[in-house]
Amino acid sequence: SDPRTDPWPLVHSPLPITLLFAFYLFVVALGPFYMLKRKPLKLQALLIAYNLTMMTLSSYMFYEVRRQNWLLVLGNYSYLCQPVDYSRSELGMRMARVCWWFFFSKVIELLDTVFFILRKKQEQVTFLHVYHHGSMLFNWWSGVKYVPGGQAFFIGMLNSFVHIFMYGYYALASLGPKMHRYLWWKRYLTIMQLCQFVAIAAHSSYNLFTECPFPDGFNTAVFLYILSLIALFLHFYYRTYIRGKQ
Repeated sequence: SDPRTDPWPLVHSPLPITLLFAFYLFVVALGPFYMLKRKPLKLQALLIAYNLTMMTLSSYMFYEVRRQNWLLVLGNYSYLCQPVDYSRSELGMRMARVCWWFFFSKVIELLDTVFFILRKKQEQVTFLHVYHHGSMLFNWWSGVKYVPGGQAFFIGMLNSFVHIFMYGYYALASLGPKMHRYLWWKRYLTIMQLCQFVAIAAHSSYNLFTECPFPDGFNTAVFLYILSLIALFLHFYYRTYIRGKQ
């Protein structure tokens, strides 16, 4: 493990996030039964604040990674093959810190599911939704624990960029039905997510066939995981935008 990030919150042991994930599954399983005879909560003000906060956090993470990459480019930084800087240099530590924020944002994003359940929108809590939220939690914990930087920056950079638009969409949707006519671009948001996954798969697989001092095991795990997301999101796209219209 990286001695720089090991003492940071939730990083040292997998036990805290394992317990958090177990509680998350408990809420997913029993939450709908709790809400069965209760009226759905509106939560409009809370949702607007939450989505704007997540949009701001995503913007900060994207800006921070792009800023550091630009500074590192001046020092022969490579987008195709970049090992982790395990030193305690200013840039190395800033990259590690923003990786931790990527991980912590996945902890916060579990609230997406809680809000769906409290609003009795159980149809939104699909296998894809739960799988994506739960797996990202463990994936980013592993990234911060062992490789906080290097090639891992690419995943966070694209993911935070997409999430700026995603939480912007959710923020507009939470304003109520009067905003629905302005949300015609939901389909293109899904396409953007798919493009993100394809780019990450290409980026990760490239290093499996080149000499690069970045762990092949991490790139292999990312590549296989991204293939599962591509398959699930393609199924979602077909079911929602093609079969749904038919």
